[in-house]
Amino acid sequence: MPRIALIHATPAAVGPIVDEFASAWPAAEIVNVLDDSLSKDRARDGRLTTAMERRFDVLADYALSLGAEAILFTCSAFGLAIERVASRLAIPVLKPNEAMFAVALTSGRRIGMVATFAPSIPSMEEEFQADAARAGAAVELRSLLAPGALEALNAGRADEHARRIVEAGRTLDGCDAIMLAQFSMAPVAGALRQAVACPVLTSPASAVATLKDRLEGRPRPTGSE
Repeated sequence: MPRIALIHATPAAVGPIVDEFASAWPAAEIVNVLDDSLSKDRARDGRLTTAMERRFDVLADYALSLGAEAILFTCSAFGLAIERVASRLAIPVLKPNEAMFAVALTSGRRIGMVATFAPSIPSMEEEFQADAARAGAAVELRSLLAPGALEALNAGRADEHARRIVEAGRTLDGCDAIMLAQFSMAPVAGALRQAVACPVLTSPASAVATLKDRLEGRPRPTGSE
């Protein structure tokens, strides 16, 4: 039974990824590590600072001390800090959206992305385009913010959170796939799928599938979520 550390920057990400593991890979033993000041500091500073990068190193080392065989970060605005961790550790370290990006790049030329955390959008766009360039994929990314959705979720208004995401997703006409940028958005995927004609991809589903395949040594089927 592999032990996987999940490192979160917001409590809202915990439930969706725990639920996905329970559904798709119940044999995995997961350990949750939460530092909810990270998302607050990232929003306040407007950029990824050296101090934040050091905190990611500390969190990763703590995960190793727990016996983690892999680490999944669920915070989508910290790509460079996670890459730094991955470069120095021998175990698999997964950025929150890299598995979903890989699926999206096989889904067509026009990809949409809906986010609820504004600071994550520039870094995710940069990461997506870099992944596309490495894959030699000519794609167009259309990203937008669902205004007020995250605030509604944090205030306990889950129905409003879902409604705002679906409203935003409906405006992405003509996309071959739509990505939901934050882990906390995964529970809304079903509602959005009913409202749009294209596939809707979530980070939790893609990340769990990728980690399972890596740790069990099986190749991942092309185009699977």
